[in-house]
Amino acid sequence: MPQLGFGVWQVEDEEATRAVGTALEAGYRSIDTAAVYENEQGTGKALAASGIPRDELFVTTKLWNSASQTWQRDDVMREFDASLAKLGLDYVDLYLIHWPRAMRDDFLAIWRTFEEIASSGRAKAIGVSNFQPAHLRRLLDETSVVPAVNQIELHPQFQQSEPRAFHAEHGIATEAWSPLGQGKGLLEVPTIVAIAQKHDRTPAQVVLRWHVQLGNIVIPKSVTPSRIRENLDVFGFELDDEDLTAIAVLDEGRRLGPNPDTFDYN
Repeated sequence: MPQLGFGVWQVEDEEATRAVGTALEAGYRSIDTAAVYENEQGTGKALAASGIPRDELFVTTKLWNSASQTWQRDDVMREFDASLAKLGLDYVDLYLIHWPRAMRDDFLAIWRTFEEIASSGRAKAIGVSNFQPAHLRRLLDETSVVPAVNQIELHPQFQQSEPRAFHAEHGIATEAWSPLGQGKGLLEVPTIVAIAQKHDRTPAQVVLRWHVQLGNIVIPKSVTPSRIRENLDVFGFELDDEDLTAIAVLDEGRRLGPNPDTFDYN
């Protein structure tokens, strides 16, 4: 899985075709979508039009296990088949449970169906999103496949040291969503701006480089062609120890998104 990929959260389906096409032209080979984003079809159109061989692409999508029901095997299979059809693919490289919904106590049953999907080869790897260490512990204790990835909110103002340590201990890759802080002030923080000036880079490039050096998989989103290309250009410089120390103290422990322990939804 490429460490730096392209995300399409909050991108309309038709716009996703253009944005993903631009990303693929720029050199991205990992694309992250989800059923609930309602842009799998547009994403799939861009993948097909790119002419890039399938084995050079890494495609992730996610199961939106809504709160309207307790999920059973056939429900999961139906949703997975629908995602494949919209993407126009025979398989995905990574399939994720989007949220644990622990209060409904069905993610173990969902995961067992994910294991079946993986064994069929229609998902090359399976993982989770927004799982807390306690949720992961249940999977490790009660099922047979360790999640390949846990995709969580992670950025310099919410650094998630406890989940990252748990992931490292158990061989689970950490993937960051909202890696740039959703445009809610992170890129204007004086520390980030100063480090960007020091390296003659943009604040976004500094934050993405921080993720890369920490070992996070990262999936920035943009629909602006120049920014799509800019976000990929983070491998030509390196943050030093002084930079990393300065960023470490920016952690406020404050979420921008929902708390996985309490989040339920339709």
